[in-house]
Amino acid sequence: MKNQELAKIFFEMANYLEIDGVSFKPFAYRKVALTLDSLKDDVGEIYINGGIKALYEISGVGEGIAKGIEEYLKTGKIKSLEALKKKLPFKVEELLKVEGLGPKKIKVLYQKLGIKNLKDLSKMAKSHKIAPLFGFGEKTEKNILQGLEFLKQSKGRFLLGDIMSTVKEIIKRLENRKEIKQVSVAGSVRRQKETIGDIDILVVSDKPKKTADFFVKMPEVEKIWANGGTKCSVRFKEGFDIDLRMVKKESFGSALQYFTGSKEHNIATRKIAIEKGLKLSEYGVFKGKKYIAGKTEQEVYKAIGLPYIEPEMRQDDGEIQAAIEGKLPILVELKDIKGNLHTHTLDSDGDNSLEDMVQKAIDMGHEYIGISDHSKFIGITNGLDGKKLLKQNEEIQKLNLKFKEQGIKFRILHGCEVDILPDGSLAIEDEFLEKLDYVIISIHSGMKMKRKEMTERIVKALENPNVDIFAHPTGRLIGQRDEYQMDFDKILEVAKRAGIILEINSSPRRLDLNGFNIRQAKARGIKMIINTDSHQKEQMDLMEYGVGQARRGWAEKSDIINTLPIQELIENFKLKIKN
Repeated sequence: MKNQELAKIFFEMANYLEIDGVSFKPFAYRKVALTLDSLKDDVGEIYINGGIKALYEISGVGEGIAKGIEEYLKTGKIKSLEALKKKLPFKVEELLKVEGLGPKKIKVLYQKLGIKNLKDLSKMAKSHKIAPLFGFGEKTEKNILQGLEFLKQSKGRFLLGDIMSTVKEIIKRLENRKEIKQVSVAGSVRRQKETIGDIDILVVSDKPKKTADFFVKMPEVEKIWANGGTKCSVRFKEGFDIDLRMVKKESFGSALQYFTGSKEHNIATRKIAIEKGLKLSEYGVFKGKKYIAGKTEQEVYKAIGLPYIEPEMRQDDGEIQAAIEGKLPILVELKDIKGNLHTHTLDSDGDNSLEDMVQKAIDMGHEYIGISDHSKFIGITNGLDGKKLLKQNEEIQKLNLKFKEQGIKFRILHGCEVDILPDGSLAIEDEFLEKLDYVIISIHSGMKMKRKEMTERIVKALENPNVDIFAHPTGRLIGQRDEYQMDFDKILEVAKRAGIILEINSSPRRLDLNGFNIRQAKARGIKMIINTDSHQKEQMDLMEYGVGQARRGWAEKSDIINTLPIQELIENFKLKIKN
């Protein structure tokens, strides 16, 4: 699929145009980039089937952008972007990876210090040349150094959400090959790790050579590392490697178990096999030279005396002992989710109307949706104040009444994502919050506070009786920004006491809470909710990543409140809804 490639290009266009001083266009390019990044349909297929006119049906695509898409699909590049790159002598995309650096600051750094790349940036930050610049200061310089260190740690890793569409497309292609009988992704992708180094795919094929030739000749392949009878390894143009392994039918399960990993889990399972006088390898389970099992993972685990262990749990982090004791959790599944309570509309910084978001939820088979536009505060365009919230509530109730009259069993809940101010108070007054069905709180400013102050800030907000959900609780951005400095045990203690629900944010750039945090919350009996934080209707499909994260944290259906049907959700929430 070309969607992610084009999304990246349009983000680049927006950044270069902003640096070049062009007005309005950067916003349009960023908006369409977000749409393409979460678009389910392949934009290439859309163009092939309907030409340039079909591209206009994509949200945010006008004539200029449609021509840009067409140009890229035909030539693999957009001339106007190449011209901008030549015009601006510094590596914009490279520098933007550092948290806190936007296009305008990058331009100043080049103009004042001649900074063109990360090497220049590091040199100037370490020699304290950045702090004296107007609009920067010591704090910004320190944050830049932290951001550079963070980039070093995450080098060579890709966000799961950034490569998953590619993985699905390749799996689909392989499944459509007549000579291929079984296909599965393995490795860290199958374990739903937050970041991925490379991709492993297993197949059973009647004609391995034909399969290998097809694989290495895919249009996305940039370099062939290996092309053998049982393994092919290639580098994709997007920068990651993919290994294709061809295994025998009788070994597919054991190979899948082995190549899924993790390494630590595999060592533990092999040790158990040895203790039982067996040998476990990628080829199967053997008693001496006698083949015992290997066709499926289920029979592999059974052969060594264990129940099946879900891939997301295979970390050698207690799952083996839980399996031995018969205490493995029944993990939550995507099909269990009945609604999404963190969504944004045109009323704040979303790209779709209330009606569009509701229709998307209905199309997904959900029973309800929660509309939770941003409160008015720093960094949020068109945020809501109390009066605007009341007006939005009227629209929601009219739509609910319409559904009721038409016999449509769907419910819209009205909430708000309210900023936690630096002193722990909330950005909207209680007199308005108490009229809502639920209240989400989150932090969007002052993220570098010291541990004690940040903890006190969050605790004060959690203790507000109108608050129901704490969104993206640790504030991290994977590969860009670390978690807040806070006493997480204290936060859990207060959340438990106050009945606060902690969010598992499905955005691939957040996936916050992480797996360890989820296990901590579950152990304390704290309820959680899997939300998408959607600013576009297409982003509601990101729910699968939140579910994968919940599974990595051993969360069960009973731990997640949006697995509840609407009436039970209302009772659990103690919502103030007029039925």
